[in-house]
Amino acid sequence: MSVPQPMEGRASDGARVFQTGGDQYIEEHVHHYAPGSAPLFGRPGQGPAELRRTAPDSVRLPLVGRAPGVLRDRTDLMERLRAAVAGPGGDIQVLHGMGGCGKTAVAQALFTEAVREHGRVGLWVNASERVSLRAGMLAVAGDRGATGGELAAAADGRRAAADLVWHHLDHSAKPWLLVLDNADDPGVLEEGAWLRTSPSGTVLVTTRHATSPLWRVPGASSHRLGVLPLEDATSVLCDLAPEAGTRESARKVARHLGCLPLALTLAGAHLAHQLLESWSMDEYDRRLGEESTALVDRGASAAGGDRSRRLVGRTWQLSLDTLAQGGLPEATTLLRLLSFWAADPVPLSLLMPAARGGIALGHLDPPLAAERVEPALRALLDHSLTDLVEADGHRCVKAHGVLLDSVAAGVPDAERAPLAAAAGLLLRAALPREGAAPPQARPPARLLAPHAAGLLHRSHRQGLVTAESVRIAVRVARLVYEAGDWTAALDLASTAARTAAEHLGDEDPAAIEARSGRGPILFRLGRYAEAADFLRPVHRDALRTLGPHDTRTLDTAYELQRVLHRLGDLEQARTLLEAVLDGRRHVLGDDHVATLKTRCEMLELRLSQNEFVHYVAAAEELAGDCERRLGPAHLVTVWARDALARGLLRSGRGAEAEDLFRRVLAGQRAGYGDGHPLVLGVLIQLSRAQYAQGKREQAAESAREVAEQRAAILGEDHPETIAARAWHAGIQAEPPAGEGAGLREGR
Repeated sequence: MSVPQPMEGRASDGARVFQTGGDQYIEEHVHHYAPGSAPLFGRPGQGPAELRRTAPDSVRLPLVGRAPGVLRDRTDLMERLRAAVAGPGGDIQVLHGMGGCGKTAVAQALFTEAVREHGRVGLWVNASERVSLRAGMLAVAGDRGATGGELAAAADGRRAAADLVWHHLDHSAKPWLLVLDNADDPGVLEEGAWLRTSPSGTVLVTTRHATSPLWRVPGASSHRLGVLPLEDATSVLCDLAPEAGTRESARKVARHLGCLPLALTLAGAHLAHQLLESWSMDEYDRRLGEESTALVDRGASAAGGDRSRRLVGRTWQLSLDTLAQGGLPEATTLLRLLSFWAADPVPLSLLMPAARGGIALGHLDPPLAAERVEPALRALLDHSLTDLVEADGHRCVKAHGVLLDSVAAGVPDAERAPLAAAAGLLLRAALPREGAAPPQARPPARLLAPHAAGLLHRSHRQGLVTAESVRIAVRVARLVYEAGDWTAALDLASTAARTAAEHLGDEDPAAIEARSGRGPILFRLGRYAEAADFLRPVHRDALRTLGPHDTRTLDTAYELQRVLHRLGDLEQARTLLEAVLDGRRHVLGDDHVATLKTRCEMLELRLSQNEFVHYVAAAEELAGDCERRLGPAHLVTVWARDALARGLLRSGRGAEAEDLFRRVLAGQRAGYGDGHPLVLGVLIQLSRAQYAQGKREQAAESAREVAEQRAAILGEDHPETIAARAWHAGIQAEPPAGEGAGLREGR
């Protein structure tokens, strides 16, 4: 084999040299162009492969689909933008917000007004990527007077393209409005210095990127777009599909869709253009609960390019793809994790264990390492996929419900179970240890409740419900109940019970816990008969499945006897409570908080059965035991003092009872907080003690306060409100019979 010889060659102008060391046959086709007539965005000699860089069909019209007939809500924003367009120019207006919030619709409306009413030249450029931006801006230069030779030189790299464009914009004979639409990657504008100000016109940028330094250049003003107010969102649906239902029905759909303009537009289009179906707004709303974003996207037109921006199931993926390409694939994992919770504010503390490495998420795909949690979260905020909000004094992150639904729908099958488990672990880590702190000192359970329900809902739809996810929801519901928000607690407890029964079966231990958890909440809401009917079969299932000495069986029996006590079935309540006390002593011991709490309950039952012999001595003994074993500030210690104070009142020792009730009231307020409904139970007893001493005016004032607050918190029809009203009326009219009479209060 011969040794290859060195080769060299030279070429000038448009000629090229081909060199080869073997027998090669080379055929070249050369196209010659007259000066200035070469392809606008390609080099001479390049063929169809460069067609993607051709100029847009128009820069004088927004090539983004049909503008809305009526632009709802954006009145204040449009006034500011109109003033900018009508002014002398030289400024940049930036519209930023999540995908689908209507940025392009606002830009279209302003563009139309600028052309028709203000005599401006309207120029529209797709700034979503480098190629479309460059092609569009060079076409703008051509529109404003650039010659073919200038454009060819810029396209060929022999002249600075951005300088050429802005030279002709600056020297435009007419004022203009330049819209740079979908500039979601500010780097595309920044790299070539494409974003500038000019005295001849106004620049309007639409973007999902909320925090780019580019938006803080001199002359730039930023405007955030969010979802529509509910009434305006309702009007959008009525505008698009006026025959589909009433305004009230449209309001339900708008609320279900989170008032997101893109989703509203697609829903309205679907309802207005049905051929084979004729759903009403109500039917559409019902089906949304089954199909979510897949149903909404049926309203998109099959024609036209870039459908990803016109589908709620795809529009956010554009941002996630951009982040992944920029080195942050973890943003996708974090958003998928958020999708297993609710669209309510998520306390940042909920994510802290993952950021500190206490809960590892590296097994997810893409892996989410501890040190990458904060950059991923910041990226979601920067690209308007989430917002930073404050709720109950806690910093939170919030994502739109439609976004979360569409992200959850796109999670790969293999990732769903690991994500659901991770979401559960983070929720579990946010819960306080049992008895660790009084309710008002704990993390706000009401912020966690929607996310426990959201995890159950997502797990239910994807067949991922576990005993652990049910127990988390039961625990959160208990915390909400202890905090005094009984209606919210019932919603979550009912969801947990229903989901557990469907997926785990009635006799699963977690299902029994969930079903039992509804009982005390129904009790507090005054729905005594319903609570009894609900708890009886749960108690039977617990006895059969778990046995009489299991703590869960004892807990269910304890709650059932409280309801029976209130219904007047004192004998059955006594039988159950004696079994609970024996069982808790045997299983947990005499010093356990549950055993001491049962002893408090036994004193209450004795009082109702008029077993008053040695009552005060037993109550004094219990109060001392609780103080020694639990501490003077523990709520069960406070309850024991309350039982003692009631005994003192029944003994005719009104002054001592009043003093002790005041201590109990202070303890309840310290343990629960001033606004807690259970504090009112002590206040009514204080009123009785005052009345027993002849302090009629003080007793009436305390009773009035209880009656009014119970009506506001529990409602006028609640049995305890009715009892308080009756006591107050009795004080004002004539002495009621029995100083210690009335409903059990305070626990």
